[in-house]
Amino acid sequence: MDEQLLARIRAEFLEMPGLHLTLAQARRLWHLDEGVCRAALDELVHAKFLTRHADGTFTRRSEHRRQTPKPRAAKADIVARHDPRAH
Repeated sequence: MDEQLLARIRAEFLEMPGLHLTLAQARRLWHLDEGVCRAALDELVHAKFLTRHADGTFTRRSEHRRQTPKPRAAKADIVARHDPRAH
């Protein structure tokens, strides 16, 4: 795979947080034929830089993680207070 092309694609995703591209959009953006573009995107998915979603879009993997935070247990501090007016 052409390392310069991979570096160019990485740079685009790093410079534009939240970028979502379909294969067709990526082909137009970088003026690539389908085979080369698909191979490059697949390589970046395999390298865990990009994620391919069910709708066919590609996003930066770290962007995907940021949008889906892990659930955290809720914490509550309950302090019993004596209310002198309660009697």
